[in-house]
Amino acid sequence: MMYTLLNADEHASIFNKIMHVVATQSGGVYFLYGYGGTGKTFVWKTLSSAIRSTGGIVLTVASSGIASILLPGGRTTHSKFAIPVPATKNSTCNIHQGSDLAELLHITKLIIWDEAPMCHRYSIEALDKSLQDIMHNSNPFGGKVIVFGGDFRQILPVVPRGNRSDIVYATLNSSYIWNHCQILKLTKNMRLQSNPTDHSNLDELKQFSEWLLDIGDGKLAEPNDGYGEITIPDEFLIKDFQDPIQAIVEATYPDLLHNYNNGDFLQKRVVLASTKDVVDKINDYVLSLIPGEEKEYCSADSVDKSDELLSPAFGVLTAEFLNSLKTSGIPNHKLRIKVGTPIILLRNLDQADGLCNGTRLIVTRLGSSVVEAEIITGPNIGHRTYIPRMNLSPSDSPWPFKLIRRQFPFMVSFAMTINKYQGQSLAHVGLYLPNPIFSHGQLYVALSRVQSKKGLHILIHDNQGTPKNTTINVVYKEVFSNL
Repeated sequence: MMYTLLNADEHASIFNKIMHVVATQSGGVYFLYGYGGTGKTFVWKTLSSAIRSTGGIVLTVASSGIASILLPGGRTTHSKFAIPVPATKNSTCNIHQGSDLAELLHITKLIIWDEAPMCHRYSIEALDKSLQDIMHNSNPFGGKVIVFGGDFRQILPVVPRGNRSDIVYATLNSSYIWNHCQILKLTKNMRLQSNPTDHSNLDELKQFSEWLLDIGDGKLAEPNDGYGEITIPDEFLIKDFQDPIQAIVEATYPDLLHNYNNGDFLQKRVVLASTKDVVDKINDYVLSLIPGEEKEYCSADSVDKSDELLSPAFGVLTAEFLNSLKTSGIPNHKLRIKVGTPIILLRNLDQADGLCNGTRLIVTRLGSSVVEAEIITGPNIGHRTYIPRMNLSPSDSPWPFKLIRRQFPFMVSFAMTINKYQGQSLAHVGLYLPNPIFSHGQLYVALSRVQSKKGLHILIHDNQGTPKNTTINVVYKEVFSNL
């Protein structure tokens, strides 16, 4: 049934090519390259259904938790293949010969890895080395059929304190694996073809889609060496404001006081910003508007015992100092929430139940040691769950010691960082840029989260609070050189 919905010239030919390789088990590495709306997820679902219908095993994984739950039977790559975090040049997966996972990989017909461009090449190379070892086969990935997918216009792997060349070097197409990759391309926007009778809307959507692709490819404000100042069309801009935070919140969450406890209303909108400090300010502001009793949860912070043994000076760091530390990937020391507040998970808790890094929920009850919340994104919308406190540490510590923070594994999500929201789409997006974006793909990702141009609201100002209609777009064009 799904096969009949594939378009003939792109989807079907890709599907047939992969199915032929799977049927002959001749091995092969493929990369399905396509931007949002071209139907990558539909290809993944069709391939999975076709192979599983005959009893074959397909492993569907994605680089982010939120993308993995959109795949049938999806898991994150690091949890499925036991890839170390962070991976290094010599890393291998923690898979032992004869283990259940090794046996599963032996009989797997196809591996689908979505959002591969945002994953560090060392993680992908770790799986390659491990599969060669498990399969006793020196071909790429031990002779298995593996299909990567994604869009190099989006945010590339995060390299802590890395410069441009470090980030480009970390991408999949800088790896030796890329030499074995056969590139398959999707170029047709399926959203444009879903309603062919409404021509006025179709033209508008097509223009908007092409503008987004030009931003993603760095074609605006050329010539540029990757950093170009581009002009944002007036139709998206908020220019008349006294308080910028109030203005962007009112544009994104209209009539908030009548809708603050409406899950459908909150699920469809978010304010995006480039830094965590700005996100915290917006979340605090919106929280102050909402009626209801606020509860504050404070974390218990400590330094990892092994760091204390290596350097006794870390053992005398005060609780106040540890409480003041903030970084991406872990919540702040003080977590202020009310019933009805939307939150986003920062850890994978239970992927089978849709609880993974990036899942959004609405708080329904506040206990002393657990919080009850209802899922509002992904396939498990409406499910209620209890979230406990847990020990959290940043995966790559910005400090010379490892902070252990015992806190709830979520943050308030009226506003979020652009990086955090990659892989999701919404009806309404407010983009607040008091500071320009600073890395490849961030502007493209922020703008392309919205499903139609009517739902996009952008507010840009300088250090004095004066409205602007230009902003910096960062595109490392060398990453496209071998696509």
